[in-house]
Amino acid sequence: MSIRGTASKQFHSMPISISSRVPSAVTSDPSPLDAIRKQTNKIEDLLDSVSGPIKPYLPAVGRFLIVATFIEDGLRIISQWSDQVFYLNSYRHIPYFITIIFLFCNVVAMIVGSFLVITRKYTGYAVGALLSVVISQAIGYGLIFEINFFLRNLSVIGGLLMALSDSFARRRIAFAGLPTVHDKDNQMYFQLAGRVLLIFLFLGFIIAGNWSIARVFVSLIGLIACIMVVVGFKAKLSAMLLVVILSLFNILINHYWTYSSSHPNRDFLKYEHFQTLSIVGGLLLVVNTGAGKISIDEKKKIY
Repeated sequence: MSIRGTASKQFHSMPISISSRVPSAVTSDPSPLDAIRKQTNKIEDLLDSVSGPIKPYLPAVGRFLIVATFIEDGLRIISQWSDQVFYLNSYRHIPYFITIIFLFCNVVAMIVGSFLVITRKYTGYAVGALLSVVISQAIGYGLIFEINFFLRNLSVIGGLLMALSDSFARRRIAFAGLPTVHDKDNQMYFQLAGRVLLIFLFLGFIIAGNWSIARVFVSLIGLIACIMVVVGFKAKLSAMLLVVILSLFNILINHYWTYSSSHPNRDFLKYEHFQTLSIVGGLLLVVNTGAGKISIDEKKKIY
């Protein structure tokens, strides 16, 4: 397109010194956000290079950790069958016959559902069965209104939703790159819901326990990472940071193996330990796949 009339004359008569200064006027110093983004990009590249050998195994490890709490719970009910029956029947006043059916169905759902999630077989049905276990146990054991238990269960549900979204990604590969719109939408929304729910365990960690300078510092860093995971900004890096924090927390706080089998706190700490592993598994899937379509990271690719 040519420049006509007086505009053309003025353009060609413009001093070179002025026109040469135009690019420098457009170019400005990077903003603090750009500087942070540049540094985090370097860290992400470093993590990708370091985790390269184990990255193909992250989905399998993540799915196994997600259902770890269900496997442990199922085996615990079997090993403590008489105690479980006695508690539900005597303290929760659930009829004996219903108690037997309740525990049996829970054990079958947890063991079979966990196996199907790990092997990526009928994942939708498996996740549905495990979700029914979470809800029925909260009601059956009378813990539905206990805030810490409630937040932890929300995070476990988030991990299950991440496993479900992972199954949609697998289905997309299986059909030779020709996913249906329905599958793509499902994966997108389940990833978003899973990311949001995963962080509730950390919120429970923040509001529970005794405060100290170290706890305030860890809580602040973790809260920032949780927000970044939810909005999908540097989600892989933020999820990895939460994996490290929760893993250290699990070892230092929920060390059930240091208690004798008769100690009253052992089962409680063991339960919390394996629930935390489930949330770590969900975060590993975020590390592997990223935040998904509904995220700031994805919008940056478009704009």
